[in-house]
Amino acid sequence: MENLLTSPDDQRCMGKKVLIASLYSADPVILAVTRLGAERLILLVDDDANKEQEKSLKLIQDSLGRVIDVKTVKVGTYDVLGTARKVAEVIMMQPSEDWIYVNVTGGRKTKALGLLYGAYARAERVRKIAYNADDKKTVVYLPKMGYNLKDSEKTVLDAVASGRYTTLAALAEGVDISRAMLYRNVKELEANGYLDMTDGIRLTMAGELVRV
Repeated sequence: MENLLTSPDDQRCMGKKVLIASLYSADPVILAVTRLGAERLILLVDDDANKEQEKSLKLIQDSLGRVIDVKTVKVGTYDVLGTARKVAEVIMMQPSEDWIYVNVTGGRKTKALGLLYGAYARAERVRKIAYNADDKKTVVYLPKMGYNLKDSEKTVLDAVASGRYTTLAALAEGVDISRAMLYRNVKELEANGYLDMTDGIRLTMAGELVRV
């Protein structure tokens, strides 16, 4: 844990500091912007935002909009996979010299999870992932994990995702890797929860997420 007033980085950013945050109430976002010194704020807002969220967005725009660039991205309230995909796209749209930070404090858990998984999918572009503690005095930095899939594992997941192969036998005939490697990959992907082999072969939600 680190005090909210301490600087998260000693190095100099050559671009802009970009904060991507899930939104419900304004306080965690304003704290995160102040803590970071963000120059661009990208907020994940529910497609069907309620009055509380709209009020929070207006407060942020009124208080920060004259100082920093504030943008919104609409996401499905309970769509973890869709949110992760949008976050990954948003991250890759930022200039390469920018420093990207993610804060998962606000919003429903499904939205925060989508933000987190999107950050994991583009971990090489994300500098830090943070969560503001309930006491509002400390920020917890979460592990910046990537999925680290081997190329052959990505090949298997992509093939299964195509829908052309619904059995292991069909997959073995269709992918351009040795059967021994295929079986090893399938076994490992199943053990990690990315493949469901209960009835044929298909991607799990986790398998969809690692392909974002």
